[in-house]
Parts: sequence; C-alpha cells; structure tokens
Amino acid sequence: MSLWTMQEALAATGGRAQGNWSLDGISIDSRTLAPGDLFVALKAARDGHDFVAQALAAGAGAALVSHIPEGLDAEAPLLIVEDVLQGLEALGQAARARCAARVVAVTGSVGKTSTKEMLARMLSDQGRTHAAVASYNNHWGVPLTLARMPRDSEYAVIEIGMNHPGEIAPLALQARPHVAMITNVAAVHLEAFDDVASIAREKSAVLHGLEPGGVAVLNSDTAEVDVLGDAARDLGVRPLWFGRNASDYRLLSTVVQGEETLAHATAMGREIEMHIQSLGAHFAMNALGALACLSALGADLDRGLRSLALWSPVKGRGAREVIHLGSGKILLLDDSYNANPTSMAAALEVLAATPGRGRKIAYLGDMKELGPEEVALHIELAQHPAIGSIDQIHCIGPLMQHLHAALPDAKRGAFYQTSAEALPDLARQIQGGDIVLAKGSLSIALAKIVDGIRNLGHGGPSDISK
Repeated sequence: MSLWTMQEALAATGGRAQGNWSLDGISIDSRTLAPGDLFVALKAARDGHDFVAQALAAGAGAALVSHIPEGLDAEAPLLIVEDVLQGLEALGQAARARCAARVVAVTGSVGKTSTKEMLARMLSDQGRTHAAVASYNNHWGVPLTLARMPRDSEYAVIEIGMNHPGEIAPLALQARPHVAMITNVAAVHLEAFDDVASIAREKSAVLHGLEPGGVAVLNSDTAEVDVLGDAARDLGVRPLWFGRNASDYRLLSTVVQGEETLAHATAMGREIEMHIQSLGAHFAMNALGALACLSALGADLDRGLRSLALWSPVKGRGAREVIHLGSGKILLLDDSYNANPTSMAAALEVLAATPGRGRKIAYLGDMKELGPEEVALHIELAQHPAIGSIDQIHCIGPLMQHLHAALPDAKRGAFYQTSAEALPDLARQIQGGDIVLAKGSLSIALAKIVDGIRNLGHGGPSDISK
C-alpha cells in the first residue's frame, strides 16, 4: 500500500493536483530522494522549487510546490498548495490523525536524539515503530517525520527541539503524544532566553500537546524541577519522575565495566539492571527516562531492558570506533554533532572513564548559542574534575581559545581557529593506543577532525582489548 494516494494528499492539504500519482515516501532533498517520494520544495538557504525538475528526473512520485516551476510540462506530477511548509504540516497532521500509534515526544536541552534512538530501538522489538531520522526536530523536521509515518505504525517516537521561545508548543500540538519526556534542562540557547528557568518553561510547553490522559516523564535532577512540576500540575498532567532521587524511576548506581555501563535502578519500586553499550552516566539517566516512557506507553519493560542492551550511540552522538594505525589501534569517541556545557562535561567524563593503557586526547570545539556567559562557560571547563585524567586537550574555535589559555600547561595542546587548520597535525598528535574524543558544536565542524582521524587508518569494530 502506498504511503499517500493522490486523493488522500489532496484531502489533507486542500491543494490541487497535476498529473496522476501516488507516493511511497517524502523527501526534502533532491539528491537523496528515493523513487516514488514526494519532493517537498521548501524554501531554506535555497528555494526548493529550483530543484523540482531534478527531483522528478530522479524518480520523485510528485513534488509539493506553491507554484509551477518554469520548464515543467503540463503533465508533471505536482501537488500545488498555497504554502509548502503549511502543506507539509497538513500532511503530518493527517498522518497523525489516521494512525492509531502510541506516540512519545522527546525534548530537552541535552540527550534528545540519543533518547529517541533508545526508544526506537526498544519499541521496534515490540511493534511496528516509526521514529524521526537524524535530528529532525524543528519546524519542518517534526511535520516531515509525521507525514512519513506509515498508517499501520503501532508506536512513534517524535523528537522536538527549539532555539527560540514559542517553538515547542506548536510542534507538540502537531505530534499529539500520549507520553512527553523532558530529558533535562540546561544552559543552552541562552542567546534567546533570559535564564535557565525560561528554558524550562519552553521545554514544558511540550506538555500542551499531550493527548487526554497523557503522561509527562520528567527529570527530577534538574535545578528547574519546580518549573516542570508546576507545568504538569497546571495542565492536570500525571508526572512520572526519573532521576537519582526520584520516587518513580530512581537511578541507584552506575559502574563502568570494560566497554559497558552497568546501571542499577528502581522502576516503580522494582529493582532493575540496565546494560548500555557505551560509557557514561548520562546515557544511563536517559535510558531510565526512556524506560519510564516505555512503560507509560504500555510496552513491556523486561523486553525493553533486553533491547536496550543492544543499543549503541549513532554517528556524531558518542559513537565509538576503532581506527587501525600501523601496529596499534585508536579508539575514537565521535561526539562531534553538538555541544553545550552539560554535554561537554559528560563527554569529558566518558573520555576520562574509558579504560585503556594509551593516552587520552580531546579535540574540543566551540560551544555556541550561550549568550553573555559564553566566555566564562568555556573557561569553567578547565576546572572540571575529568580534566585531571585527560593527557592532552586541543582546542578549536575562537571561544575555545579561552579554555586553551585556562588549561594547565601539562594538558594544553594546540589551538586552531578552524577544524580544517588542525587536519595536517593529526598524524603527529595521535599514535596507536590513544583514546581520542572529538566534541563541539556542529558549526565548528569537528566532523572534519573525525574524518581526518579515520583517514589515518582503517575503521573496525569497537574493541581495543585484543
């Protein structure tokens, strides 16, 4: 069965059709679409209408447009609407309405994508599960994820993010989750908010989208716990709390054993053991919240724990990779997708705790969108206890220059304005046996460092014990 028939798409959007078509998927990128996809001609850095002909030539089933691009013939398959983004939103809302899936929405300052992936991994073993790809969590990512949802989905995991006030509630109202999770609240996007309490209020707006009888899964360890609790109470939403002191889902301990984090917790009074194939208490905390979501959705907790043990972080989000370099091996910790003070501290703790006989080296890039305190927040990293267990720290970007100056002489590596400048020095800075972390905001392009390290050797399974 097709994802969308022409008649369904017309009914959802109120648009008009040209040609005769049906759709198997939806894409916003003409370079990667699959045959049968609807190409959505969004306006971003470029106007998607400029790529409609290319998309149709590549096999797109139709294109969602606000006008007919020049050069197309009268039979070109099109879905014509007044506004392309609103048309995509209409498809998303119609997909949500026709589907009986149990839906969970995940937001928070840190850990949204990893938690979403954990939930998708656990739920997929219990029913047909649809989830956002990558970090599709903004004003186009959420409706795109919803519009792609197969009608027979039994579970759906929707990630919701924000950069400015007022962004989360409209997305939550589109997703209409049965369970909404706030992973945590931290000093992120302070350029757009007065303080962390304001961020907590914006994160709490996800609760406005909950279906009647919906459940809020909330982190009791955040400093803004009262803001979260007040939001749930004011909306009449039942909260489930997770954290180190939570009464519902309590994290009792975390222990690193080899390449695994073993965590003990209680789930509604029942003792459980979580096995996570990555290092870090932050993964254990997110996993505990994910298990609370799992139970609130009506899924099986024991099956979820077994599935959790098979989950591992995705590229750029803490993924671990072995690089063979001559007769030695490098363990690469790829956390290059994003960075803020909370996630940077967690990444440093993971590097410090990772077992191995070699040196521990970090390539750290700027943390962006931190507002007036951005310099102080970079300097403060020099005082983090994990720094004592790291051998050398290389800093990249104008903000990280402040950390570079604050580091102890014995820890201070090189400084570079850009990731590209660092590439020629990688071969002399890294040797077999090293454990290397790459962490920074996306715009500082630490992925170039990751690729440069990969190019030093050949990738392999994450096992340096042999």
